[in-house]
Amino acid sequence: MIIQAAIELELPALTTLDPVTARELYDNRTALVAPPGIHETRDLTIPGPGGDLVIRIYTPAPSTDAPVVMFFHGGGWVFGTIDTHDAACRLLANEARAVVVSVDYRLAPEAPYPAAVDDCEAATRWVVDNADELGIDPSRVAVSGDSAGGNLAAIVAQSMRDNGGPKIAAQALIYPATDLTLTDSDSYIRNAEGYILTRDAMVWFIDHYTPNPVDRHAPRCSPFFGSLAGLPPTIIITAEYDPLLDDGTRFAEALTAAGVPTELVEYEGQIHSFFTQVGLVDDSADAIQRIAAFLTDNL
Repeated sequence: MIIQAAIELELPALTTLDPVTARELYDNRTALVAPPGIHETRDLTIPGPGGDLVIRIYTPAPSTDAPVVMFFHGGGWVFGTIDTHDAACRLLANEARAVVVSVDYRLAPEAPYPAAVDDCEAATRWVVDNADELGIDPSRVAVSGDSAGGNLAAIVAQSMRDNGGPKIAAQALIYPATDLTLTDSDSYIRNAEGYILTRDAMVWFIDHYTPNPVDRHAPRCSPFFGSLAGLPPTIIITAEYDPLLDDGTRFAEALTAAGVPTELVEYEGQIHSFFTQVGLVDDSADAIQRIAAFLTDNL
């Protein structure tokens, strides 16, 4: 369904576009179904390392001590907003019975690496520092994100462990990009064309986010290269027809080898981006429910 819709839209290849045009095409897509209802959403502007930073807070029910899930959206570090992932965040908050905080971090190429990482780290610390105002329990914090957002979530988990917290209790990574040097794996080659996210598009994203290839070996860019011992329980969602399939699988194996309780769920027959197709793809709701159950068990 997703592939057919993309064909009918006749969208140009990302690699033929400049980042601003590509961003407009992606971000201006309108939802095909009504977003799930939720008790409350509110947008706040908080101080960030590069200026004002917008976050959106999803509250599924009145509470003074709810767990919180920091969510970092996908979009190849070049596009995506809190609006493009609104439906998924609403459903995740409802299913996990947790406050979800979605972060509108800075995008490349205007703000290349490590701007997005800096923003996500800063937002996580701000949320915990303001736990009483937000009605959350600062001891029950998870990180999550899809694709580029999964990359950022994994980095934030490592950073919080290594730099004085706050402690992260769980991480939920949806087809994460964990090694930005890994663009010639079997899944990158096998799924290089035909499934919306292409190998060339991933290279395009990576080039805009990390114009200096040396950065791609740094743990704050590619969390696969970081120390994995002592990280929180993790669930990783992957898709069969995704260039990033091996990226997620390899990271799950490395986490397990490091002693981290890790659950790997591959969605057969699915492609990159299925997670955000709430109301259109049954596996989207199933993945969110799996993640919610995992978070409930670990928060």
